[in-house]
Amino acid sequence: MPRATPADTDAESAHARRGLAARVSLGRVFAPVPSEFLLIASTTLLLTGFGLVMVLSATSATNSGQDPFDHVVKQGIFAVIGIPLMFVMSRFPVSFYRKVAWPALIGATVFQLLVFVPGLGVSSYGNQNWVQIAGFQFQPSEFLKVTLALWLGAVLYRKRDLLRSWSHVFIPVVPVGGLVIATVLAGGDLGTAMVLFLIVLAALFFSGVRLRIFILPLLVAVVAVAGFAFTSDNRRERILSLFTPDSADCYLTTCYQSLHGVWGLASGGVFGLGLGNSKEKYDWLPAAANDYIFAIVGEELGLIGCLVVLVLFALFAVGAFHVIRKTDDSFVRIVAGGITVWIVGQALINVGVVLRVFPVLGVPLPFMSQGGTSLLSVLLASGVLLAFARSLPARQEPAPPRTSRSSRASNRSRPSRAEASSTPVPFDHARIPG
Repeated sequence: MPRATPADTDAESAHARRGLAARVSLGRVFAPVPSEFLLIASTTLLLTGFGLVMVLSATSATNSGQDPFDHVVKQGIFAVIGIPLMFVMSRFPVSFYRKVAWPALIGATVFQLLVFVPGLGVSSYGNQNWVQIAGFQFQPSEFLKVTLALWLGAVLYRKRDLLRSWSHVFIPVVPVGGLVIATVLAGGDLGTAMVLFLIVLAALFFSGVRLRIFILPLLVAVVAVAGFAFTSDNRRERILSLFTPDSADCYLTTCYQSLHGVWGLASGGVFGLGLGNSKEKYDWLPAAANDYIFAIVGEELGLIGCLVVLVLFALFAVGAFHVIRKTDDSFVRIVAGGITVWIVGQALINVGVVLRVFPVLGVPLPFMSQGGTSLLSVLLASGVLLAFARSLPARQEPAPPRTSRSSRASNRSRPSRAEASSTPVPFDHARIPG
């Protein structure tokens, strides 16, 4: 029998190492994920599916001869693209997002500037914030939300030891953040600008900045919002109409949409009129599938359907805030905080608009409103949260209780139950009766 040569031994060991590496890599793919990952992923999928159903219902009433499935098919295309992208992004390490923060924000800002290019930019309802490319209409400001959160996390992470100084906090956060928000305000979209400002405040809060540093940005924000609101006659009248909620004097002017949204919710009652049986969607409620889709949910599925939507967003927030609380990485904490405040805060703003708590701001309901760009952006942001959930430190098993030296010695001298049962007992002949 021929002996094995050293070359054969090396080849066998190399093959074994490759097999071991393959098994280790396969084990990482199928490794169990944290409960936060499952909670965020499941609520995201449920909200997206629920949104597709409601978009189909809200857009099925058409009198223009258009295919009633046209809108939901376009929304479904973005969902089919965004959901796999979400899980692909969940596989990237945290260091990847830290490296791409600057290029991503620059690319999203350039994309936003395309709305001002003649032939590409599209104006709607007085806002210049859409781009028409290859038959699809995009809203570039939606991508600014996720990229701004990543950029703020990268910048504040690098300055984490210098955040006690207000100059290091404001530079470059205020100039760059102000420039990004200005590109949106230039198109007239005040609602999206307010959401971007919320992301900035959330990032500063979760970075551990002193609270007194927030005073100046808040004052600037209040003055800016008041200026943009009251310099426009339409915005000013919509805000003032909130103080007369029981009056229909503005029905034909500024509160037509708001009143029909409330009437849709009221007509649904507890159990709703039934899926597909909305009356407001028949050209009574403008933007029924967009900003006012929550009103269609309340009309068709009633209070129960609205509570289901709110509970799903609450569970999403619970999973995201668990990531923020458990992580040891300040970059993860800042970005996850900004994304969570953006998605949950925007949902609360949208619901508040439908309930006439806030004026009409043109802010969609995340995951559910019609709009492929909005859906794609929140799915990408959810993918970032899922990647952060994978990076959470493993839970440590509790250590066994320590015992004293004397108790260990007594335990060593005391026989175990098995030893006691196996030890023969001496037979006492004197106990046998004679």
